Amino acid sequence: MKRLVFWQLFVAALLLTSNSHAQSIKDLFNKENIEKAVNVVTGKSTANMTGTWSYTGSAIEFESDNLLQKAGGTVAATAAEKKLDEQLAKAGIKAGQMSFTFNADSTFSAKVGQKSMKGSYSYNASTQKVNLKFAKLIGMNAKVNATSKTMDLLFESDKLLKLITFLSSKSSNSTLKSIGSLANSYDGMMLGLSLQKQ
Repeated sequence: MKRLVFWQLFVAALLLTSNSHAQSIKDLFNKENIEKAVNVVTGKSTANMTGTWSYTGSAIEFESDNLLQKAGGTVAATAAEKKLDEQLAKAGIKAGQMSFTFNADSTFSAKVGQKSMKGSYSYNASTQKVNLKFAKLIGMNAKVNATSKTMDLLFESDKLLKLITFLSSKSSNSTLKSIGSLANSYDGMMLGLSLQKQ
């Protein structure tokens, strides 16, 4: 059994680093790639959320590989991610201009440009879901995919639209409609934010 798990981790690490163009065997077995491989094999995130995380771009996940294939595969996912990046940028949410700080006492703050908001959160490790509660916004659930250096917060499309409306003073109806249309194009797709630990 241990041998099987080792080989699953090894194959997952190879597949994950094929997109990263690993320069050496050392790159293949670095901490980040090992964490990603463990996450793929076990289906669980290995890192906690505490710390400050900076927005780097959009994140998209299909609920199953079957849905991904129906949508047209990786090319469709990449195109959808690019469209989401464009719409988030129109809403004033750009790489390096938004961050989240999650504290150990279950409080967090979000900053977009000069605008700051505070709230509380609760994370359930067994379901990999976080519930974010802003002062003026009803709790929002997000799926968390995390390693020690990266984290994706993935929402159902209507929840992401509420979050964008709340966080961004620049969000327009046309931007929100475009994101909603994108989500409706791919049933079973979760949309969100890709973050990197500072």
